[in-house]
Amino acid sequence: MTYDLITMGRIGVDLYPLQTGVPLPQVTSFGKFLGGSASNVAVAAARLGRRTAVITRTGDDPFGTYLHQALRDFGVDDRWVTPVPGLPTPVTFCEVFPPDDFPLYFYRRPKAPDLEIDAHELDLDALRDARVFWVTGTGLSEEPSRTATLAALAHRAKAGTTVFDLDWRPMFWTDPDTARPFYAEALRHTTVAVGNLDEVEVATGVREPHAAARALLDAGVALAVVKQGPKGVLAVNSAGESAEVPPLPVNVLNGLGAGDAFGGCLVHGLLAGWDLEKTMRHANAAGAIVASRLECSSAMPTPDEIEAAVTAGAVQ
Repeated sequence: MTYDLITMGRIGVDLYPLQTGVPLPQVTSFGKFLGGSASNVAVAAARLGRRTAVITRTGDDPFGTYLHQALRDFGVDDRWVTPVPGLPTPVTFCEVFPPDDFPLYFYRRPKAPDLEIDAHELDLDALRDARVFWVTGTGLSEEPSRTATLAALAHRAKAGTTVFDLDWRPMFWTDPDTARPFYAEALRHTTVAVGNLDEVEVATGVREPHAAARALLDAGVALAVVKQGPKGVLAVNSAGESAEVPPLPVNVLNGLGAGDAFGGCLVHGLLAGWDLEKTMRHANAAGAIVASRLECSSAMPTPDEIEAAVTAGAVQ
């Protein structure tokens, strides 16, 4: 079986407060959702009709069982989701203070199972055959996941589309200087790099969007996508084409899943052969739709919802 998309990276349980504007100590009720950026991107692309799978690991516990069930319910192949005895499935809490304050609290100790992905257990043929392969910066933060991520990228050797989600999470690293050499190595094997301003600065040392995009292209990618927050998104490719698209107006409820929805729709647009501007407009719309909803994975939009938002010029 050839997949449209295989992602590799984080998975966990998101426990989000069902009350907004309330500090975590005062929250009394939570919703339970599948989480983790690589897993959410696979869910987002599956919602758009793509055949997807995720490579990750969970604890051998009830939360791990829940994540398997959730992936299957979302249409994501879980054959490469395996348990790690002795490590608990990660849990992430957040606080919800719309429109732009969503503190995250990761419980990934003593170590997250998704950082125990081992190179010797990878299905390298499936990785090479997938139309799109997606990896994240967090997967480079610890061994054996770091070696597994770089081995998968090297084996794939830029076959098809290979996306590096820069995914900078400072709590998983000592400092940016520690991360930068591994980011540079990953970029050598990547055709698409995606990140916000903080993430592109970690990868390139440059923060100005156009300069950062150029630095990513110089590092070897064919397409650089720089998310600029309230200024929208900039995409530049090695053919000299560019698109700069403003954000879609939306009443934000929870912005945490927007980037993953953007990623799933970006993959969809690349597979569909859309031009840069159409791809960015639809990906922006997907992200805005999820930002208007509390949850992440179960909030991923359908093609009709994205098309309606693009047509309306706002999320209704």
